[in-house]
Amino acid sequence: MRPKMQYARPDLFKNRLDQMINLKHPLVQLADRLDWSVFEEKYGCTYHDTDGRPGAPIRVYVGLHYLKHTYDESDESVLYRFVENPYWQYFCGFEYFQHSLPIDSSSMTRFRQRVGWNMLEHLLKELLMTAQRSGHLTETDLNHVNVDTTVQEKAIGFPTDAKLYYKMREVLVTYAKDHSIDLRQNYRRMSRQSLIMQSRYSHAKQFNRAARQTKQLKTYLGRVYRDLQRKVIEEPDEQLTQLLRLAERLLKQEKHSKDKLYSIHAPEVECISKGKLHRRYEFGCKVSLATTSKQNWIVGIEALHNNPYDGHTLGGTIKKVESLTGMSVKNAYVDLGYRGHNYEGSGQVHIVDSRKMKKLTRSVRHWFKRRSAIEPVIGHLKSDNRMQKNQLKGQDGDHINAILAACGFNMRKLLTVFLYPKLIWQNLIQKLKNLIDSNADFIFAFQL
Repeated sequence: MRPKMQYARPDLFKNRLDQMINLKHPLVQLADRLDWSVFEEKYGCTYHDTDGRPGAPIRVYVGLHYLKHTYDESDESVLYRFVENPYWQYFCGFEYFQHSLPIDSSSMTRFRQRVGWNMLEHLLKELLMTAQRSGHLTETDLNHVNVDTTVQEKAIGFPTDAKLYYKMREVLVTYAKDHSIDLRQNYRRMSRQSLIMQSRYSHAKQFNRAARQTKQLKTYLGRVYRDLQRKVIEEPDEQLTQLLRLAERLLKQEKHSKDKLYSIHAPEVECISKGKLHRRYEFGCKVSLATTSKQNWIVGIEALHNNPYDGHTLGGTIKKVESLTGMSVKNAYVDLGYRGHNYEGSGQVHIVDSRKMKKLTRSVRHWFKRRSAIEPVIGHLKSDNRMQKNQLKGQDGDHINAILAACGFNMRKLLTVFLYPKLIWQNLIQKLKNLIDSNADFIFAFQL
């Protein structure tokens, strides 16, 4: 049922948050400047009007997702810290101090599934609108935009053929047991022993013996797969159809196959090579993002599947920036990975890469040198805002995690903006105190 508007009855026996906290705290200022009614309007339509009990306030879900990716918390830990932190409670719209969890951690997952990644873009859009209203993101900032791609890795183990064969056989055997399908043999103990020996032989660099154990694991998987096909006489359900399709795909794939399977529970994972010396292959999906050259606001981000060429993603990224900010991009700075981009936009976007350096003016050359500023932004997204290992399920989870990571990064910048003037005054006052203390003897003698 549609959530009711967040409202607290006056209670003389509870502690009001505005009497406990510092109202000049950055989180308090940001909470007062965000337009929370936008989320009530956009997300309220995803609930049924009459059936079921009323849901938790939408501001609680939105606020918790902001805090989760700003401070690098999980669904569980952000709720536990919520109970301990009155500033977080005020940010989520509560008037009185809360002593219990507002929602269950699983409700965070259901909210993301209910809303979908397309509508979750409003979280990023509202942060950008808040930055524009406060005067920290202007139209001139969109004159110069840096564009680049990175890899958002999935939370999976490093894929090897032996592990995949073992895991796939386990999944099929578990399904047969849950649905009372009597298999001729499940090969549980034999597969476990083969996996152990394959790992030992590989560690000892006895690769021929390791290959024989891998082949044995593939044989066990093929036997279970064919036995399960024979036992299911009627039309298989959707889950079994999906499992059999994955098993067939795994059995048929070879070393140089293109559409390879790298994870059983995340079949959408792709192998991407970005030419890094320390990490040759990364398993996940590609993410394209755009930042302002001057202040490094993330003004566009998008998760991309099927490992597209970087140059082919440029048009979509620029359109995403214009839809989120409502402003037009004039200059986009890219690296040589975008050569041959064939971007056919409105004709107003000027694409600059290093091949044109000799023909550029001094001003444009200066802005192109700022292109590398997008690299530390990517590093902060991965280390501080939960984009290093994506824990969310499916391709929708890839989109959602990328958008929320950008929300966390921009929210950190907004908090710094509201905190920065206070730090300036504190430093100035401290310097004046130090100056007075150092000249105290001189001032005392002058007064005499």
